[in-house]
Amino acid sequence: MQTEQGRTPDTLLAEPADCGRECQAAIPAPEGCAPPSHGRILLPIARAAISRALDVPRAADETAPWLVEHGACFVTLTQRGELRGCIGTLQAHRPLLADVKSNAVSAALRDPRFMPLSVEELDITTVEISLLSPTTAMDVRGEADALAQIRPNVDGIVFEYGHYRSTFLPQVWEQLPQPRQFMAHLRRKAGLPDDFWEEGVKLSRYTVEKWSEKTT
Repeated sequence: MQTEQGRTPDTLLAEPADCGRECQAAIPAPEGCAPPSHGRILLPIARAAISRALDVPRAADETAPWLVEHGACFVTLTQRGELRGCIGTLQAHRPLLADVKSNAVSAALRDPRFMPLSVEELDITTVEISLLSPTTAMDVRGEADALAQIRPNVDGIVFEYGHYRSTFLPQVWEQLPQPRQFMAHLRRKAGLPDDFWEEGVKLSRYTVEKWSEKTT
């Protein structure tokens, strides 16, 4: 699923999806409850997976028992603050360990918005992991109701209408701080007009716990 920055996305939910970050899908724990220590384990796993995919041997501790629990995450790669790749899953359908490793490699090598990451870029690439809560359907009665319910800087939103689907992680609020603006870009990302709203539109929300190599 591609994202903004002048590119129109394909979208999906349980399969790998892009993060929707502009600037240019854990253990489903209760909101705000993922321990900080998770990041210190998950980030090296993601970097090691990318390194090995580029034939650079690198080890990471994969023994934490909670890694076998099903979970959903997004792995985001940046270079000097600019997006370099972002792939993830919205629905937990495999062990978190497998989800992190697969999404990390996909973000580095298979994000269709970018050329595959090179070995030379490893040292200037920062890894960020977003651990997703389960998605929750929103009961909305029109666009105004939806805009009133959305929580800026908290909610990641999934937009669905027929076969049109898109999502933005909560991090996108940094670039799109107003709910109306956020929703307009989300609809555009799905391939619909900015002001589209019809009966049958479905919205879901989720939250994330995120960790970045910049802060660990």
